[in-house]
Amino acid sequence: MKTVEIREAFLSYFERQGHIRVPSSSLVPGNDPTLLFTNAGMNQFKDTFLGTDPRAYNRATSSQRCVRAGGKHNDLENVGYTARHHTFFEMLGNFSFGDYFKRDAIRFAWEFLTEELKLPKERLWVTCHVSDDEAEQIWIEEIGFPKERISRLDEDNFWQMGDTGPCGPCSEIFYDHGPDVPGGPPGSPDDDLDRYIEIWNLVFMQFNRDASGEMNPLPAPSVDTGMGLERIAAVMQGVHSNYQIDLFQALINAAADVLGVADREHASLKVIADHIRSCAFLICDGVMPGNEGRGYVLRRIIRRAVRHGNKLGATGPFFYKLVATLAAEMGEAYPELVKLQAQVEKALLTEEEQFAKTLDNGLQILNEALEGLARTEIPGDVVFKLYDTYGFPVDLTNDIARERGLTLDIAGYDAAMDEQRTRSQEGGSFKVDYNDILKLDGSTTFTGYESLVGEGTVTALLKDGEPVEQLGTDDTGVVVLDSTPFYGESGGQAGDTGYLSADGLRLEVTDTTKAQGHHLHHVKVLEGTLTTGASLQAQVDSSVRQRTRLNHSATHLLHAALRTVLGDHVTQKGSLVDSERLRFDFSHFEGVKPEELKTIEQMVNAQIRANTPVSTRLMSMEEAMEAGAMALFGEKYGDEVRVLAMGEDNFSVELCGGTHVDRTGDIGLMRITSESGVASGVRRIEAVTGAGALTVIDSLDAQLTQVCDAVKGTRDNVAAKVSALRAETRELEKEVARLKQKLATSAGGDLTSAAVEVDGVKVLAANVEGGDAKSLRDTLDQCKNKLGSGVILLAAVDGDKIALAAGVTKDLTGRVKAGDLMKEFAGRLGGKGGGRPDMAQGGGTDVGALADTLKAVPDWVAASLAG
Repeated sequence: MKTVEIREAFLSYFERQGHIRVPSSSLVPGNDPTLLFTNAGMNQFKDTFLGTDPRAYNRATSSQRCVRAGGKHNDLENVGYTARHHTFFEMLGNFSFGDYFKRDAIRFAWEFLTEELKLPKERLWVTCHVSDDEAEQIWIEEIGFPKERISRLDEDNFWQMGDTGPCGPCSEIFYDHGPDVPGGPPGSPDDDLDRYIEIWNLVFMQFNRDASGEMNPLPAPSVDTGMGLERIAAVMQGVHSNYQIDLFQALINAAADVLGVADREHASLKVIADHIRSCAFLICDGVMPGNEGRGYVLRRIIRRAVRHGNKLGATGPFFYKLVATLAAEMGEAYPELVKLQAQVEKALLTEEEQFAKTLDNGLQILNEALEGLARTEIPGDVVFKLYDTYGFPVDLTNDIARERGLTLDIAGYDAAMDEQRTRSQEGGSFKVDYNDILKLDGSTTFTGYESLVGEGTVTALLKDGEPVEQLGTDDTGVVVLDSTPFYGESGGQAGDTGYLSADGLRLEVTDTTKAQGHHLHHVKVLEGTLTTGASLQAQVDSSVRQRTRLNHSATHLLHAALRTVLGDHVTQKGSLVDSERLRFDFSHFEGVKPEELKTIEQMVNAQIRANTPVSTRLMSMEEAMEAGAMALFGEKYGDEVRVLAMGEDNFSVELCGGTHVDRTGDIGLMRITSESGVASGVRRIEAVTGAGALTVIDSLDAQLTQVCDAVKGTRDNVAAKVSALRAETRELEKEVARLKQKLATSAGGDLTSAAVEVDGVKVLAANVEGGDAKSLRDTLDQCKNKLGSGVILLAAVDGDKIALAAGVTKDLTGRVKAGDLMKEFAGRLGGKGGGRPDMAQGGGTDVGALADTLKAVPDWVAASLAG
């Protein structure tokens, strides 16, 4: 069976068993601050297991794309050296949310493997947790599995996604590759060899581990299973290594063809074939190469692939050329690969070209360090220099070291990093998981779509990050209500502000955020004492909400206009919308041209003037996708979503849970204030709407009036007036330069009369009145010609800055260096400089010390001549 056939067979089987087929979620976990990347099939169902994200179904199946290349789950350094480690893999899974448990999970797995895939039963081996007699009993008594082929394991049979979250005992299924392969069964002394390979893990989700390590029972026992598609494909295709399956062979052959490599078994081809999958899918999911967090992990993977291509003889960019093959192999299951192929290729090409500029230099530095290496460990300062100067991630250097039988001085590297830490930590800084603190069931009911006032009961209070029973006057803390009109920050929209009140009690809400379905009101108590269980009146600041609504609504129109003008490759990469402005980040690989910006702005304002109704409808995710709705980057959606439609002929249709205007005309006006680049392949537009846009126009109008007054013109002729003045200024600047040069020519002869003789050498140190850096060079040449032989230091003062020029005639450069002279005396004047033996330039700032400094030049020359 081909890989694509196995994937479909799995999903179809579980659909027949009453499971809903759920699409793979993004590799960027939606609203989960505890994960760097999606690393397991159950990630998108985490809140469902916790009971805070109920679904319309209680059985699901999926093929989830996963990345393990950063943070706790990191397989990057093993890729290329083992048969089964990958940075990217697909996890086939079936899930029960309080429906079936161990018995059915085991039965489904056995039936699929032995009846659907027809694997020989005698080749399978099973493990159970040491405490799980029930699971072992089901395997033996109900499945008829031999007890002698069941291993009871401890920590290897207890699964958890991370340090916190759902977890529980598990039962694993292994495939025996046969006696020709070395290794023993699970739990035996040689179980880490290659004969017995885990192909499926059945996790019996029973607990939620909180930040303190305590395991609390889940609302309902559930099932989470995971079977690596690549591993089961290797079994079904009769090969031992995952890299021998059809999917990887297509990528390896494509890489070999691009690079002109004859040896198709070369380990570097495996690395490249693995890395193109993780890189392409990460870019599809909105991650761009960068210096922080997820972007830096992506950059590390790309650079590792490029280095392996270089090792195979690549003479130019090659990695991006593999995207077409990947899209052909996986595009049917993941259409976004085909849709975004051009964008992915351009992002990879840009990064390849950038890294190529430093790769050769970095390898040269490393090779030089290795030539003189008297030990088997590369010094930490070399590792750090490669990282900090040449962009070599540590694991890339380790990769090279490993190939040469060397290790890294990680302690020395860490010490160097501590001294100059300019990059953020790989996993970034993640927020507190408030659900671990609050331990609340259910979620807050949001009433803010319909009204800005409401009433709610206090379900929890926090102060200094800890649960408390009350908040008093002047206290700051967090209030959780069972119902609220306050919008919690999400989707780029800032949280609401306003007031909470009751008799004798008033609190100012300074921000509203969300955590695990609960709205967190960040407050300062202005009057009274608040206790849990109290009823409060909630009043959102209507003026702030209204301005935010205008900016948020305009963001959707802006997104649609960008796609219309620049192309369908434009997708949102982040946004920030508050009451003052909107900021929209999007994928595009060059600056937006002024004429394009103008067209985009005009297009948005045309939709605003059309004043069409804005509609929001609740529908299933499938219906929303059929309606052409776009999902926003980094957001997490449930089964029922809000679909926002704006503009004429549905100009913009997106999934969004934010607050918006009733009609596009309510926005009034949108004005773009800036466009800039924020990362490789990511641009940013900032804009204002409504009264904010009018304020910007008023400010520009006032500046125009000032310019008119300054040039004594009118609004009709001010542009011509400014152009004429600029032309006149350029002519004056040229005239000044000619006069300074003339002055330098004449000054050279005058200055040389002040030269003194030191040990037979003429020394001239002088302040040139009215000179500047350029004229000093001309004056220096004149002085050299006049003296014939000598050492010269000239200075020119301009305000609080000093320009310096030093010269030594050719006959004396063996005894005195102009560069040394400049370094010494620029330093004495609070500046720096340097240059060649015969000519150097620099500057200083200590004008008061100039006279005495120039007087000291002869003595320094004398000392240099004597030395």
